[in-house]
Amino acid sequence: ICAEYDVPITVTAGRSGVSGASVPMFGGVVVDVTAIAGVLSVDDVSGVVEVLPGTFGPDLERELATHRLTVGHFPQSFDISTVGGWIAARGAGQYSTRYGKIDDMVHGLEVVLADGSVVRTGGAPAASAGPDLTEIFLGSEGTLGVVTRAWLRAHPRPEVERRGAYVFATFSDGLEACRRAIRAGATPAVLRLYDGPESKRSHGGDGTESTLLVLDEGAEALVDATMSTVHDACTSLGARVADVALVEAWMHHRNDTSGLQALTRKGYVVDTMEVAAPWSRLDAVVEQVESAMLAVTHARAATCHLSHSYIDGACLYFTFAATPPADEFDATYRAMWDAGQRAALAAGANLSHHHGVGMNRAAYMGEALGSGLSVLRAVKSALDPRGILNPGKLGL
Repeated sequence: ICAEYDVPITVTAGRSGVSGASVPMFGGVVVDVTAIAGVLSVDDVSGVVEVLPGTFGPDLERELATHRLTVGHFPQSFDISTVGGWIAARGAGQYSTRYGKIDDMVHGLEVVLADGSVVRTGGAPAASAGPDLTEIFLGSEGTLGVVTRAWLRAHPRPEVERRGAYVFATFSDGLEACRRAIRAGATPAVLRLYDGPESKRSHGGDGTESTLLVLDEGAEALVDATMSTVHDACTSLGARVADVALVEAWMHHRNDTSGLQALTRKGYVVDTMEVAAPWSRLDAVVEQVESAMLAVTHARAATCHLSHSYIDGACLYFTFAATPPADEFDATYRAMWDAGQRAALAAGANLSHHHGVGMNRAAYMGEALGSGLSVLRAVKSALDPRGILNPGKLGL
């Protein structure tokens, strides 16, 4: 009916996204999928779970626990976000260095297209049958189709858990330690490195030293080998062992955003920006993004931590703040974003690691994708010729 009458459709679920992907920019119909929820089946042998898109994180993991399984996807929004939202925004959980992003967890999808037809993608551990059609819909933010069912890869529940903490003289030393550990094959579930100011704010310290928190879980022999490899990488860069209680403190407060909300209520401009870049570019990205943000009038702070690591690079997560007059609040907010995002792209980072594009980053899609944006537009035109699916997002 919407296709026949050119009525826009915006799909929503937990509405926890920070980029505005679920905000209907042109009115129309909002499809709330939170009632399409539940785990339909679990293949215990293969570790594949069939789940509906409106299923919230705790409900999914609670059901999987009865099968001694876990998907391992624990974003900061875990309690208030859904499987469909994770897929739509191409999200990452805080244990992603062990389990991967949602991209790595999707075994297959069922998607309804703009004309009402239903397609099924994936369904095997690997394939060589042309391009992976699942990839078309991962991160598409409801612009190419509506995910109505997903098959996710699950892992055995971990046997053991190990924790560690280290302090480095500089953030750059910590980055190199993480690189060495990852390149050596160590992929602990959590590998979070905080710069001096963030370390002081969260873990104490003098504001110059950087803190690394490490946590791994799984089979005991693998976990012990991983933690040993990380330890060797850290000590080779002169790190000292810190109190492991720092990890426990992070575990208790990792999803608490009340501090940022309190600053906003006091009139601060405050937000976060996450990008990913190759290991060889991380130092430059940190320096150039923070310098660009701090050069904005009324800027107060620009800090960074490493949150997710991969064989070829990592995610840098920036927090920025400013104290403008009330009548310059919006202009300062936009200026901080423009400065940081464009500096990141110029320094060799990508547009977003896991928050997605939505409205917030739509203006940068041309700079980020270059001529690739025309390919995305062609796909959009083919799958949604009348442009009814979440118009105005992804730079479309």
